[in-house]
Amino acid sequence: MISNFLRVVLARSFQPIKFTQVGAKDIDTEVEEIGLYIHIPFCKTLCSFCPYNKVVYNKALAEKYYYALLKEIDLIGNYYKGKKVISLYFGGGTPALMIEYMEGILSKVREFFYIKESIAIELHPKDINSELMNKLRFIGFDMVSIGIQSFGEKELNTLGREYINGEEKVKFAKEAGFRVIDVDLIFGIKGQSEERLTRDFEKAFKSGATQVSTYPFIDFSYANNKHKPLKTKEKKKLLNVLENISSEMNLERTAVWTFGKKGVEKYSSITRDTYIGFGPSAATLTNSSFKINTFSVEEYINCLNKDQNPKMLTMNFSKRIRGLYWLFWNAYTLKLNNEIYTQLFNSDLEKDFYVELKISRMLGLISKNSKEYELTSRGTYLYHILEQHYTHQYIDKTWNVCRKEPWVKEIQLY
Repeated sequence: MISNFLRVVLARSFQPIKFTQVGAKDIDTEVEEIGLYIHIPFCKTLCSFCPYNKVVYNKALAEKYYYALLKEIDLIGNYYKGKKVISLYFGGGTPALMIEYMEGILSKVREFFYIKESIAIELHPKDINSELMNKLRFIGFDMVSIGIQSFGEKELNTLGREYINGEEKVKFAKEAGFRVIDVDLIFGIKGQSEERLTRDFEKAFKSGATQVSTYPFIDFSYANNKHKPLKTKEKKKLLNVLENISSEMNLERTAVWTFGKKGVEKYSSITRDTYIGFGPSAATLTNSSFKINTFSVEEYINCLNKDQNPKMLTMNFSKRIRGLYWLFWNAYTLKLNNEIYTQLFNSDLEKDFYVELKISRMLGLISKNSKEYELTSRGTYLYHILEQHYTHQYIDKTWNVCRKEPWVKEIQLY
């Protein structure tokens, strides 16, 4: 109901948003700078709370996957020869399980792209040791995101994860000299008190984190969570705790759910204006479309062994929808910059969304300074609510369908 209403009002269309197998052109090379995402779909064990696309690690399958991944980079990279990459991010799954292949993957990426800035990787704390972290630094990684979720045994048990000394793992990253150390925490876990969340937040920074991303516990429809997240009202109290403790610690809020040390480079795996995704379930965002690769590891490998593009679905954007997509994800960073919008779309933000911006200012959701719009405290909390709704209504539905069928023909959203 809410999704349909917002679509009609904001997109100014009665047509449902949908993915199809019919795309415009397969490759959009008009962007000047892009982000790259590489998906490593393997985990030693599958955490019940985690919604991301992954399979249990198998050495033989991982090797086949490695060669298929190189083929996809070859296939797509030829169209982007020499393009500047503003960020390269390895996610999963558990990327560390393919550490022996990382140099080969990076070498292949560099054949086609100029990596201008950071190389980041997300890690499961179970895999972290001094040898791994030093190896990653030697290869060229300078940013790391560690999926701690909680330092407490009680909270980890509720999530269905084995207890690990998280503080020790973060310290390994600090000792290895990573420029940015992000620690992921979850709030809204059943039985999680304000005191225990505060303790987790403080421990992350004391152990060496330069920023902490605090995500609300979201129960995906296909997840196997024995314990459900706390209710909206309880989550709000915990979010207020995070806001208060970050203020006391003189931290900077760099996104709706991220808090970092001032004067230290910030990093987010979520917000990129345009990016190319490699690997099963990886997405590609350009100015004209949003594409998703097949989720099946086996089909991904088979497809590339035939030198075929593994992209499964495409959502072709109207100008209005593309602008709304940019608005939504840039609002996550708490700022809407007209200059960036103009550079990307050759249009004016205040002209394209005059009514929406005016109403948002009247409602106290955003404020304006000389350079950009900023989300207010009220606007930030509204985004916190809307993002969870968006996850349930759009991301959950899309991923759930794609997990079941290797080559989906169409997904009609709301």
